[in-house]
Amino acid sequence: MKKILIVEDEISIAELERDYLEIDGFYADIIRDGSDGLRLALNEDYDLVILDLMLPVVDGFEICRQLRTATNIPILMVSARKEDIDKIRGLGLGADDYITKPFSPGELVARVKAHLARYERLLGNSHQKNDLINIRGLSIDKAARRVFINNIEVNLTNKEFELLVFLASNPNRVYSKDDLFERIWGMDSMGDLATITVHIGRLRDKIEPVPSNPQYIETIWGVGYRFKV
Repeated sequence: MKKILIVEDEISIAELERDYLEIDGFYADIIRDGSDGLRLALNEDYDLVILDLMLPVVDGFEICRQLRTATNIPILMVSARKEDIDKIRGLGLGADDYITKPFSPGELVARVKAHLARYERLLGNSHQKNDLINIRGLSIDKAARRVFINNIEVNLTNKEFELLVFLASNPNRVYSKDDLFERIWGMDSMGDLATITVHIGRLRDKIEPVPSNPQYIETIWGVGYRFKV
């Protein structure tokens, strides 16, 4: 089931959008505050964002700008503002569509479906989609074996890349050093657990904004490591 995030402070409009989306088989969350909406969009696994422009704390333009540094999922802007300059600005920041209020809920659902289908086509098929991981500014292209932090490429060794891909593909699960050594090196650790420590340290130096306070690869003391999403 596709997950849609609705960031809209007019609750009656948001609930109407949600109802029509759920009738068509989507799952939808509603967030009324721009700051909370940005946090959820960056940290949760949504397939599309419906984004109002006029929001408390953080407006839709800023949310769109920040999302586009971290993810390529479709963004549909909705607004009562009909001025062309707002549409141009929104689309220029990376929004995929701009819908002016009032609009037909049926039209919104149709556009959601169209943009999701287009996104799937751009990614190829579901297997190819799984070759792309985007989490809070970290982008991993498994097929091309390339990694980017905030659109800047970082160079990893083969084992560093394989370790990162494995952890990022299995988020929020804790793996011991033994588990990681067996899965990445394909053998029992045989006393080489320091290898994991070294590779985790190198990965953090390359992908973490503050390696001593990691936001991606978390140490679970006495157990192992976990990739946070």
